[in-house]
Amino acid sequence: MRIVYKDTFLIRLEDQIEFISLDSIKRARKFKSDLLNRIKEIPSNPYQYRKSIYFQQDDIRDLIFKGYTIVFRITQMRIEVFGFVKYQEGPSDQ
Repeated sequence: MRIVYKDTFLIRLEDQIEFISLDSIKRARKFKSDLLNRIKEIPSNPYQYRKSIYFQQDDIRDLIFKGYTIVFRITQMRIEVFGFVKYQEGPSDQ
């Protein structure tokens, strides 16, 4: 299974990296590296992650990483990473 990063994810991730880098470039790089390494682990067992609180579909899951929710869709051929939000209890907390 391959991982596909959607533009919505990449834009939000880069915005967050830029924000973190205002405080520390080293921490920003480490955050990005650690996050991408966690995402690379998804294909080994994608259904271990919780069902998304944002969608009512079994194939959409949430990876929690340092207070952020990374939302991804599981298909037969790939993992589509498309969401990156600060952790919230539910969709109504926005």
